[in-house]
Order: sequence, then structure tokens, then C-alpha cells
Amino acid sequence: MYLPLARLTILIFILLGLLACERETYTSWSCHSATEMKISMVLRKAQMEFKNLKLDYCGSLGNQSYFDEKCPPVIQNSSHVFTPSSGELITREGNYQCNAL
Repeated sequence: MYLPLARLTILIFILLGLLACERETYTSWSCHSATEMKISMVLRKAQMEFKNLKLDYCGSLGNQSYFDEKCPPVIQNSSHVFTPSSGELITREGNYQCNAL
């Protein structure tokens, strides 16, 4: 079956648009604390990857985002609290300063 060039072009743009929607977006951060240097942190969709942990996004209050392996009923009790505007990451193990890469 022969498609006119205009139809074929439109079909190609539609397919490319659909493929672009599937792109995975993420942000990489470099974090450090008083005792640790250059720790990688990645925010990917609704997950945080930090120190070999995959943490789920539990929600936000104000400018703070909460992450945990299993979200608690009260999100303020999450194990990781991240403030993207300042790059501050607070965990049960310590505080980190993170910079977007």
C-alpha cells in the first residue's frame, strides 16, 4: 500500500513523539558529608538511589521531599528528607550537602 509523502511524514512525527514520551528523566547529584566525599545520588521518576538503596518517594511538605524504602504512614518519619532548592539531604546516618551535576 502506497502512502503519500505527507501522510508518511506525519506518521513518522507521531511515532517519534510517542517515543520521546518514554524517555526516562533523572537528575544526578554529588553529595558529601563531614566524613564522606563524592557520594552519588540519583532522582529518577519517583525514586531516589543513594548508597545502594532504592528509596520510594513518599510525598512532599513545603520544599522538602520525603523518601524511604517503605513509606511510613506519617511521611515526616521517612528515613531520607531532601530539600532540592538547597541540596540538603538528611538521613538517619547523617546530613549531606548535594550539588546537581
